[in-house]
Amino acid sequence: MSLVRACRLDEVPADEGLAVLVDETAVVVTRDGDEVFALQDLCSHAAVALSEGEVAGGVIECWLHGSCFDLRSGKPTGPPAIAPVSTFPVEVRDGEVWVDVTTTLNGVTPS
Repeated sequence: MSLVRACRLDEVPADEGLAVLVDETAVVVTRDGDEVFALQDLCSHAAVALSEGEVAGGVIECWLHGSCFDLRSGKPTGPPAIAPVSTFPVEVRDGEVWVDVTTTLNGVTPS
């Protein structure tokens, strides 16, 4: 794995995503309880930043048209999006979030 430091854990809001750039890949880092997730920061429906949306109940909602994506799988949970977004491996070490954008957990290549 090729992990790169993305941010501090305390920078990630509980109900929103945090936009970060990891090796030139736009990533949104989110939390759901104690779990931390990293997804491509680009809605597959409207090509806008998912980091501008809200996080609740294990999904992130796109602010533009309301597409929701599962934080674990990147799959849309309903229309209008029909294509998943990339999800990336995450590790939390000593209060810092590390992300590997060279590997996707769900096999979806980042756009």
